[in-house]
Amino acid sequence: MLPEVQVAPNVITVHRGRTFMVSELDGSIREAAEQGLFTHDVRFLSHYRYRINGRKWRLVTSSPTSHSSARFQFTNPPLLSSAGPIPKHVLGFTVERIISEGVHEDLDVVNYHRTPVRLTLEVELGSDFADVFEVRSHHPRIRRTVRESWDEREQELAAEYVRDGYRARFIYEVRESDTPARYAPHRLLFDVVLPPGARWHACAHLIPVVDQTTFRPPAHGGEALLAEWEATVEEWREAMARIRASDETLTHTLRQSTEDLVALRLDDTASPGTPCALMAGVPWFLTLFGRDSLIAGYETLMLHRSFALGALKELARYQATASDDFRDADPGKIPHELRAGELARFGLIPHTPYYGTADATILYPILLHETFRWTGDRELLEAYFPVAERCLQWIDRYGDRDRDGFQEYKTRSPRGIKHQGWKDSGDGVVYGDGMPVEPPVALCELQGYVYDAKLRMAALYEVLGLPGRAAALREEAQQLFDRFNQAFWMEDEGTYAFGLDAQKSPITSVVSNAGHCLWSGIVPPSRAGRVVDRLMAPDMWSGWGIRTLSAAHPSFNPFAYQRGAVWPHDNALIAVGCRRYGRVEAAARIARAVLDAASSFQRYRIPELIAGIERESWGFPVQYLGANIPQAWAAGSTVLLVQVLLGLEADAPAGRLLVAPALPAWLQWIEVENLQVGSARLTLRCWREGERSRVEVVELSGELHVATAEELAPLKGDP
Repeated sequence: MLPEVQVAPNVITVHRGRTFMVSELDGSIREAAEQGLFTHDVRFLSHYRYRINGRKWRLVTSSPTSHSSARFQFTNPPLLSSAGPIPKHVLGFTVERIISEGVHEDLDVVNYHRTPVRLTLEVELGSDFADVFEVRSHHPRIRRTVRESWDEREQELAAEYVRDGYRARFIYEVRESDTPARYAPHRLLFDVVLPPGARWHACAHLIPVVDQTTFRPPAHGGEALLAEWEATVEEWREAMARIRASDETLTHTLRQSTEDLVALRLDDTASPGTPCALMAGVPWFLTLFGRDSLIAGYETLMLHRSFALGALKELARYQATASDDFRDADPGKIPHELRAGELARFGLIPHTPYYGTADATILYPILLHETFRWTGDRELLEAYFPVAERCLQWIDRYGDRDRDGFQEYKTRSPRGIKHQGWKDSGDGVVYGDGMPVEPPVALCELQGYVYDAKLRMAALYEVLGLPGRAAALREEAQQLFDRFNQAFWMEDEGTYAFGLDAQKSPITSVVSNAGHCLWSGIVPPSRAGRVVDRLMAPDMWSGWGIRTLSAAHPSFNPFAYQRGAVWPHDNALIAVGCRRYGRVEAAARIARAVLDAASSFQRYRIPELIAGIERESWGFPVQYLGANIPQAWAAGSTVLLVQVLLGLEADAPAGRLLVAPALPAWLQWIEVENLQVGSARLTLRCWREGERSRVEVVELSGELHVATAEELAPLKGDP
């Protein structure tokens, strides 16, 4: 049994749309840390703390209360004042923080002492207007001159930075206060006299301004903003597939994941009927990411189609039309990351957008085909098929750098990313002896993605009445299948090499990437079982999921980003691969591990990754410091795992849905309501009966053939 432990980050983050605020647990912000108030990739508040009579308040407790709000509760240390000593712990100080485009804070001080108290509440603040890349690298690249001004009449403290037509401004506005603020450099002071039992109140707005755009919170915060957010979440939940299960952890994790996905919409005003791409994660990746948006869209198709449609639409807008070495762009390439801060605006980084990803372009046709399978939307297919065709052209012309039939990557940009697969950290690709690998590199999963993409595009060419082109693509896929299985297979390890290096020698590290080859189908059935067994072996299996790198590897570090940590999305895609080859027990084991980890995290929220520490019977998952929480493809992994357990395969163009549940012993039943396939909607109930899993269509609206492992039964519901 798991201990009743709630693992939580060591910072408090609130966010809404592109605006986020990262602080210490006491609400303060340290300039030297990766903290601050940010919007559109600029830090507007870099120093922030509350003080009483020049001393620190003592934090009692603090916690996020929603995605966009947090509460901080303090009491006082022993103090000396002009009215006499103030004993410790006789004052209560509460800060309610809620974020929309700007931040609304309510400050309340209560006197629980028997006698009146006189105190000075201070709010210290400073702005450096650093770009998010500077904050994360701890390396300022621009020397900025910031001017501060105080408007006593309007009770506004402002800081401003101007450069060549670019203007960033931060305003701390005292909206109301029982006593007026007075100014000292980089701080505001409130003089407070409180009789016994009395309360002092103030509210303030923290307002970023970029050029002519002011990010102002509503005049009234608190309950009104929270009610608005709850209404938005409920609107989306009503439109989504609703999943309940006998396992409470699964139910709770899915509910939290749903809310996380809604919070990560690129357009936070988008309704459920609108295509809406997902941003990658909070706090550092609140922007469009090619790989992340595409995979999250794929993971969530059974939940709601909006996120997949949004990824297809938004990334098509930025598909490259020309070569650009600085941005690692070539015609047909899908972008990696889009940024809007000062460094991007003045061309100091290539993220306008940056195209340094080897997999997003390959994943685009995969998502297009899968979305068509769930929607059956011919207009969608015709709208984005030319984009996918250009992706194919990029794969053959630019993705295969040396024309050997494999995909390789190497940056051409002085500001480019060294490694461009999903393991894109600078030290994430290593030889078997632990030495770093220098690009160009042909990763194993990239070859699998291309194999899958070509087969899927062949199927779409058939739909469009082009059988000749379809046959040619299938032949290309078969040739890749044969070459890959000859060049990448490691017979002694029973798995595939991490990749091929610049000399086309295998990189013999045992890694989770081989599991993506199972997902893509490039593994022959005769080898699939060995690959699954190798991934589930003790050096790869942490108990919380499959590690990114074998614990027996010289470079293994459970706290390293991609050299030993466990990533939920990685595990979910591997689970799809296990299910594809009939290894349902392994898929269920992965699902249980991810859910057990979620149950130990605050609010059942799955983080971007966790440390690859060995699980013990009395232990709990160890967080990875700096992990994005929430994160799109981590939240989406829960949905994909449900799809794996239920064996769902949509074929909306044919009016068909395959349901082949394989429920493990820990999952007695699961129900999916409002599941949409094409124009049909249905409710499914699956349950265990002895050692078998059964399925019942409880309700069906529209026409759909529901095929099970036992029968292919045409079911017709109400039109």
